[in-house]
Amino acid sequence: MKPDADKTRLIIPPEQIFRAYASGYFPMADDNTPGSPLYFYTAKKRGIIPIESFHVSRRARRYFRSAGYEMKINAHFSEVVTGCADRDSTWISPEIKATFEHLHELGYAHSVEVMSGEELVGGLYGLALGSAFFAESVFQYAPEAHKAAMYFCHQLLVKQGFTLWDVQFHTDHLEQFGCVEIPDVQYKRLLKEALAGEAVFNGNG
Repeated sequence: MKPDADKTRLIIPPEQIFRAYASGYFPMADDNTPGSPLYFYTAKKRGIIPIESFHVSRRARRYFRSAGYEMKINAHFSEVVTGCADRDSTWISPEIKATFEHLHELGYAHSVEVMSGEELVGGLYGLALGSAFFAESVFQYAPEAHKAAMYFCHQLLVKQGFTLWDVQFHTDHLEQFGCVEIPDVQYKRLLKEALAGEAVFNGNG
């Protein structure tokens, strides 16, 4: 599927995105207005979630089950990005949204969706290169759905053999899932190894 002309004008070239992430950079806009200044950032100390150390509380997992939350992959990508941008302040501009929708069409950007029946109640999206997954943002419309998105994503990353789960920055919120902060030198080493690996972001074994 080819993007329409208006959308094409908004898209950052995929090659530029791939080079940036492979070098430890990621794009963020000042806000969500069209034409908002967009920059590529890196961090001297990087936030990652070691896949072997991820955890979510038993209480939250009991809630997932009782609420009947189920996972879908890549079924509602655009809606997930929209949900992530639906807040008072966001770096997800129309340009970033269009870029990641194009990367999704190319098979590089992916979403994990939390479903309650046929209703999308939460999710996250990110970019997959090699065996690295660069998580961009998460949202929820129902209680604990963002935790379910993280939990479902972790299950998929383990199943499919991913080795690096990049979340860009360490935060108190992400720490509950096992997020740690590592020096840039260590991150670059893990990134290089992950980019040389192979993993497929889908629900198939």
